[in-house]
Amino acid sequence: MADIEIGIGKSGRQAYGFDDIAIVPSRRTRDPEDVDLSWEIDAYRFDLPLMASAMDSAVSPETALEIGRLGGLAVLNLEGLWTRYEDPTPQLEEIASLPAEKATRRMQEIYQEPMKPDLIGTRISELRSAGITTAASLTPQRVEEFAPLTVEAGLHILVIQGTVVSAEHVSSRSAPLNLKEFIRGFELPVIVGGVASYSTTLHLMRTGAVGVLVGVGPGAACTTRGVLGIGVPQATAIADAAGARMAYLDESGRYVQVIADGGMRRGGDIAKAIACGADAVMIGSPLASAQESPGRGVHWGMATFHPTLPRGARVEVGNLGTLEEILVGPAYENDGRRNLFGGLRVSMATTGYETIKDFQKAEVMIAPALQTEGKALQKAQQIGMA
Repeated sequence: MADIEIGIGKSGRQAYGFDDIAIVPSRRTRDPEDVDLSWEIDAYRFDLPLMASAMDSAVSPETALEIGRLGGLAVLNLEGLWTRYEDPTPQLEEIASLPAEKATRRMQEIYQEPMKPDLIGTRISELRSAGITTAASLTPQRVEEFAPLTVEAGLHILVIQGTVVSAEHVSSRSAPLNLKEFIRGFELPVIVGGVASYSTTLHLMRTGAVGVLVGVGPGAACTTRGVLGIGVPQATAIADAAGARMAYLDESGRYVQVIADGGMRRGGDIAKAIACGADAVMIGSPLASAQESPGRGVHWGMATFHPTLPRGARVEVGNLGTLEEILVGPAYENDGRRNLFGGLRVSMATTGYETIKDFQKAEVMIAPALQTEGKALQKAQQIGMA
């Protein structure tokens, strides 16, 4: 793609988000019942191509169990409230009730409570005892300290997650985590992220990770793009990562999963993410709006409570329905925010694709008018797509 001149001495590529593109119908349609949404990563198979974000407002041990029952994979944040407090219910209730002008400062104080290593094993054991596949996340700064505890507790999949994760971190003050060496010597499959470029994705795949999370700044509660000025719109970021996946497959013979992380609120967004090349999606705010969610109608990201430079906001997400209704229906509203994977299934059927890997081949076009064309009445009445 040709660069566009930004000014003398600086040019850049045009990038696209989900609202800028559309999936093009093909010559074939298919019965929705014949569509296969299943997803496999390493030795694990799931009925839905879904990971639940490692956010305290979206994933608790209880909601992780329900998400597993429904066919997805929930990721518990091992540096969140669930490993800082034996029972974080009072803290969750306080966060939900804070006035907006005091939320960030008070959350910084709540998250200053030290992590309790014994709770890592306790939380993982709670999930394992229910018979679901267990996944949990650590930041690169804490991996070497706490990852051995996850193995002892019987975790299935480790997620190493930060705002931006690279294969090569340079520091003059400490010995940084060598991802390649760590993954090579670690007993569990590892997913890493986030990334937003072809080259970084390719380098992370070379570390031996089984999956890469794609997304820097698109989340509903994330303010990284404003605070740091960093990010790539998701449609372009996913397509670039999918290109890196194919290059790495040619290079090594290994297929690494591309997981779109953030920026998806409706079924159509999930469909576009996979049509751009994702194997699965990671979502947070739609799950935080479930009746069962620990966030109690509000949502915040993993960096919202950073002690010196928060990169997230506490946002109101309300109550859309049960986890089951949000993920697999039925839906009683027409805005696409419920029955997300029913929307994906019908999108695949309408365009004639049977599997997730087939759907990655769907034709996509630039379509900035897709959300507004012919929708004047909906916009005026604030219904449907408005």
